[in-house]
Amino acid sequence: MSERALAHIEKVAWIKPIEGADSIEKIGILGWVVLARIGEFKEGDLACFFEIDSKLPEKDWSKFLEPKHYKIKTMKLGKLGVISQGLALPLSSIPELAGKKFNVGDDVTELLGVKYSVEEDNIRKAKSNPNAKYNSMAARHPKLAKQKWFRWLMKRGWGKKLLFIFFGKKKDKPLGFPTKFEFVHKTDETRVEALDQDLLFNNKEPLIVTCKVDGTSGTFLLERKRHNKYEYYVCSRNVRQFTPDQKCYHDDNVYWNAEFKYHIKDFLQKQLEEHPEWNYVCLQGEIAGESIQGNPHKLKGQNFFGFNFIDSVNGRWNSVKAAALCEKYNIPWVPILDTQYILPDDMETLKLQADGSCDIPGSSGLREGFVYRSHDGIRSFKNVSRQYLLKHEG
Repeated sequence: MSERALAHIEKVAWIKPIEGADSIEKIGILGWVVLARIGEFKEGDLACFFEIDSKLPEKDWSKFLEPKHYKIKTMKLGKLGVISQGLALPLSSIPELAGKKFNVGDDVTELLGVKYSVEEDNIRKAKSNPNAKYNSMAARHPKLAKQKWFRWLMKRGWGKKLLFIFFGKKKDKPLGFPTKFEFVHKTDETRVEALDQDLLFNNKEPLIVTCKVDGTSGTFLLERKRHNKYEYYVCSRNVRQFTPDQKCYHDDNVYWNAEFKYHIKDFLQKQLEEHPEWNYVCLQGEIAGESIQGNPHKLKGQNFFGFNFIDSVNGRWNSVKAAALCEKYNIPWVPILDTQYILPDDMETLKLQADGSCDIPGSSGLREGFVYRSHDGIRSFKNVSRQYLLKHEG
């Protein structure tokens, strides 16, 4: 699965007036609704679209965003009641893009220096973590890591390098997310707004709807090796977590905490023992609760919710079938809310359906949204509640 594009070239699909507004109008970019100055775009124009969660570079062309710290969020215009998600700018207004030829869909995130608006996300969702080997080194020396001088050096680039000369090892460089398994990918669902709208709403195939859980994704994979041995992979979104004391982005290693609480390895090994034709089996899910992402669902403890079960022969399973299998081993699954859901005919109806109270047992507050999956396990996408984003976006 490719990394998310925060800034990309798109076509203005439609333009609509806003009742009561005399200087701004609504425009459609893919499935997003965005505000623009009246007359700034014509239907069919190319625009540079910046997605929510973005932070723009501090440039002359982005100066108007200085009061908002250059961050793009979901916003609602008070009395007008219009929700806008994202920012669209004419290519001619951005020197790096002006006068150049672009195609619809071109990713210009790196070209423009656009980052995630939450700094932690720039590290957590990066292809690689530049501090991974230093964090792993510190995890192997817990007593030293508590020393004031050690912590002082770890805060400085030259200091980390100096410590690594004396205390580091080659194995301190954790490997990234494993890519050799055909059906296993990083867990990052495509937002419904980014899909082809005509294809989306003309498809009336029944879908499985599950509750979206706001936490951190984990991948647990067991590979069959020779002589009745196995190799176990515990992974965050981008990094393989070799040991329970390996430093990650949370107060403790929540991925191994999930393994210890739910005995996921035992579950996976049982599946390989029962299916000798499988070379590997994988369970992916969301870990949510205390000390994770601010615990927006107000859950007690740390909880795992499976959402993908994968084997080397069949790929990703039907969610209902996978949930039933996990239930036998007391491994929770994300709440399944509908198994015969038919998409409505328009985006606004779909977006409004995502709003509401959280469906996770033991939770409180708003739901984050829905995830939709085809019955064959191949297609999936997410619909994040705008109501939820207005409350929780950083």
